[in-house]
Amino acid sequence: EAADLGAWQVISPVAVGGHVLVVDRLADVQNEAYDRPTVVVATRVSGEEELPVGCVAVLTPDMPDILSHVAVRARNEQVCFASCFDAPIFEELRGLGGQVIQLAPNGTDLTFSLGDDASLSAQTAAASAAGPTAPINIKRRVFCGKYAVSSDEMTQDNVGGKSRNLAELRGMLPEDIKLPAQCALPFGTFEAVLADPVNASVAAQLENMTSGDISVSELPAIRAVIQDVQPTQQLLQEMETTLRSSGLGWPADEGPARWAQAWAAITGVWASKWTERAFLARKKAGMSNDDLSMAVLCQQVVPAAYAFVIHTVHPQTGNTDEVYCELVRGLGEVLVGNYPGRALSFVTNKNNIAHPQVVGFPSKSVGLFVPETLIFRSDSNGEDLEGFAGAGLYDSITMDECIEHRIEYSEDPMVNNPEYQQYMLSRIASAGYEIEKILGSPQDLEGCITSTGELFIVQTRPQV
Repeated sequence: EAADLGAWQVISPVAVGGHVLVVDRLADVQNEAYDRPTVVVATRVSGEEELPVGCVAVLTPDMPDILSHVAVRARNEQVCFASCFDAPIFEELRGLGGQVIQLAPNGTDLTFSLGDDASLSAQTAAASAAGPTAPINIKRRVFCGKYAVSSDEMTQDNVGGKSRNLAELRGMLPEDIKLPAQCALPFGTFEAVLADPVNASVAAQLENMTSGDISVSELPAIRAVIQDVQPTQQLLQEMETTLRSSGLGWPADEGPARWAQAWAAITGVWASKWTERAFLARKKAGMSNDDLSMAVLCQQVVPAAYAFVIHTVHPQTGNTDEVYCELVRGLGEVLVGNYPGRALSFVTNKNNIAHPQVVGFPSKSVGLFVPETLIFRSDSNGEDLEGFAGAGLYDSITMDECIEHRIEYSEDPMVNNPEYQQYMLSRIASAGYEIEKILGSPQDLEGCITSTGELFIVQTRPQV
């Protein structure tokens, strides 16, 4: 028996088969390891989960954006990921718990058919013949001796790809593509601060908590201890000098409370090494906790009217002639963090960049906005690796709390003004294509448009 799932959006098109497991939330099983191919039918997918070991497919009525972090990870790991808009079909799948099904994506459609263990034998044999996945080895970075570095001082030895890629683009972009002011706390800064006598008690606690086997239940306590780390005088002096010279200003000028907010954001980024999803991702990839080094990219937050993500190769079809983009109101966390609803999505042919084609209209009910402030972005040596999509595993934290505002699309020129829409969407696609040509490889970019129409690129990495 076969069913036609024409009401599905296929986010990661991979033909697989497996035993159906019905769960309320994907988060409830992200720490599991299945010894047989498993199709997870999950009522709720937040976008922040890690995919469990042995999971070959996730089917959900939720609507994760195609460029959300969890969607990128699914495509990178060759996991079928699809969203259902038809409640009766989803209920039918929920009724197949324990049975074997085969999934066959076809463009924007998906079909499934009932199977049995024998029908999975070829799939299992092929996976066995390929051999076990080799662990991902990363090299622990050594502290460069400086607690803060400007863009001109950034290298692959002292910062991660987020900082370095933007530094490489400075002076190479057309005038209408802007970059935010930035500097970074390089690899090893956390360890150097931790080794100072002022943090002796915290260092002893962390050594005790992170030695040997670590359970998921211990992670919140580890993060809390990291946020007790105190800055040293040398770090404060070097940070102040570098932030000022980079055009970011010095938070303490606005009073002790403002500096406390900045330091809480910085220690929060360091602590995000020990979030559940990051910990599980490293464990699944065979990546050493000790070798994970965390730099912190410091940027001025761009006052975004719109935020976008660009993939310069279509992520669903692999078409290298097409740029695929998604756009939301306000800050980009609404998009990459998979807030409920859909982003505005569009495709542009690189040979006809001035004529973008809208393929999905927005339905996210809220946008995130923040006053003028700084953002501190995670920038580790364990992201953007070949065969491993680390996007979204570690946190980026604004100094001030983001505020949710309801979005009224009837008043949005990106929706109701065709000329404005075409102009802005073509500018976004063109920016992605220009940067792809400059860097020489397909790119996964994040950026924003201000209320005055300025276009900023705030992050770029190789598309995986």
